[in-house]
Amino acid sequence: MPPRRQRALRVIRPALRRQSRGGSMTDDFDTSATEPESTQPRSSIVDAALYRDGKRISTPSSLADTYRQLREDSEAMAWIGLFRPSDAELMSLAEEFDLHPLAVEDAMEAHQRPKLERYGETLFVVLRAARYLDAVEEVDFAELHLFVGPGFVITVRHGAAPNLSAVRQRMEDSPDLLRLGPEAVLYAVLDAVVDGYVPVVSGVSNDVDEIETEVFGRDPSVSRRIYELSREVLEFQRATRPLISMMRDLEAGFNKYGTDEELQRYLRDVADHVVEVTERVDGFRQVLQDILAVNATLVTQQQNEEMKALTEASYEQNEELKKISAYAAILFAPTLVGTIYGMNFDNMPETHWSLGYPFAMLLMAIVCVTLFLIFRRRGWL
Repeated sequence: MPPRRQRALRVIRPALRRQSRGGSMTDDFDTSATEPESTQPRSSIVDAALYRDGKRISTPSSLADTYRQLREDSEAMAWIGLFRPSDAELMSLAEEFDLHPLAVEDAMEAHQRPKLERYGETLFVVLRAARYLDAVEEVDFAELHLFVGPGFVITVRHGAAPNLSAVRQRMEDSPDLLRLGPEAVLYAVLDAVVDGYVPVVSGVSNDVDEIETEVFGRDPSVSRRIYELSREVLEFQRATRPLISMMRDLEAGFNKYGTDEELQRYLRDVADHVVEVTERVDGFRQVLQDILAVNATLVTQQQNEEMKALTEASYEQNEELKKISAYAAILFAPTLVGTIYGMNFDNMPETHWSLGYPFAMLLMAIVCVTLFLIFRRRGWL
């Protein structure tokens, strides 16, 4: 095994500085809980252990203690698990294990895409773990960074997933596998992340089925749900698609450096699962696009029906207005005649005419009948 080198960390570009948030000594924590602020510095070490021949031989209490014990035992492997470490802790690890400044900067800033990079003898891996939250029917994504080098593995979590305590316990229960070294730990973490996608796929599948039902049920909130689920699926694609090329690169590297054949078979099995998950996620994307198209068609159809109903109502209203206007005009004619002859003037010949009254009544009747026939012919009555 090549000796571990130490050197001063080169200058890192200014990184996004954040307040260090500590974690407990277990991976099973409630991320929704709000802890009171403390003026005392807290360690972000979730678990740190030294292994030899697949068995835990020491559990150092600090990073400094881990470094010291690892220097004293060149045959040991260190597995250090961190949750949201401080910049100072990452700088300390970088100096001790000769980590590349660019990789350390990525681990500080987080928000990286899944990728696999080699810096000398060290692999830097970025993964996007996921878990399905049944209570709110949402997918929670979390970022995980791994540094894998000669005699050490460093995991840096920025979220709740995955449960690395279970991964560590599984490896400690399989000393023959853990004996294979840092590459075996890398495989186990990859396997846990990919296995964690399975319940997420199931949850998203149920959400898609529910949305299909809601679309045809004319649920007014379905458009928003389609949009939100599409965003989750897109994020899921960004988490899974890069894994295909990453697994190919890992397989090539394992083969090139003569990694144990059994471990290579395990890695190929993980690669197969990655392909299956990616195909399912891509399928969700297509189904949601189809649902969105159907929903748009149904919304347009509903709008057309509403517009038709409004048009019919407007037409009926216009017809009623025509009738009212026609009758108003008919009634206006006798009113006009009566108003004219009701004026108080002395020089109105018809007022002194013996046939004046019959003439006025006949005139009213003729005008009313004429207007009625005109309106009837035009379809107003």
